[in-house]
Amino acid sequence: MAAPPGTILILNGASSAGKTSLLAALQTALAAPFLDAGIDKFIFMLPRRYLDRPLWDDVLGLMLSAGAHGRQLFSGMHHAQAALARAGNNLVADHVLVEPEWVAECAALFADLPAYLIGVHCPLEVLVAREQVRADRTLGQAAAHFPLVHRHGVYDLNVDTHARSTAECAAQIVAHLASGAPPRALRELRG
Repeated sequence: MAAPPGTILILNGASSAGKTSLLAALQTALAAPFLDAGIDKFIFMLPRRYLDRPLWDDVLGLMLSAGAHGRQLFSGMHHAQAALARAGNNLVADHVLVEPEWVAECAALFADLPAYLIGVHCPLEVLVAREQVRADRTLGQAAAHFPLVHRHGVYDLNVDTHARSTAECAAQIVAHLASGAPPRALRELRG
């Protein structure tokens, strides 16, 4: 007998919004194991020579829109995430949904699964300040993502990593899941 599908938590927000920290906090806070199947896991599968490019715009195109390799990589990521969930795995995945095609693909692949789309918000000035103190971010990415990443406008839950601590945001998400509220955002976006 096949296992029931696992739960997917998609954390969508701009670069430096706190998604990676939130993902780690959720893995700690949730009783069941949730796999880290987020964007960085897939980006860092690439050969190093693709990762050392400023802004990655000539190959991956991750600043504002995806290049050919970026589109291929993220489509593969979406399909892999759906396959993991269909095999019974729970997963939490951070994402930067700057491409309308990515939103549409996630909606098509995840709408029939227990998949929650969670908006991770933070004021622009805070994103920019966080980005400047981090050594592992391309400067300007947060500001470039900010007007694009939430434009689809539909979420199962929104958290604000500036107004609340990472632990408080994780607790909000855990409480939302515990409430039994069914996922609706990706179904709505598919429709």
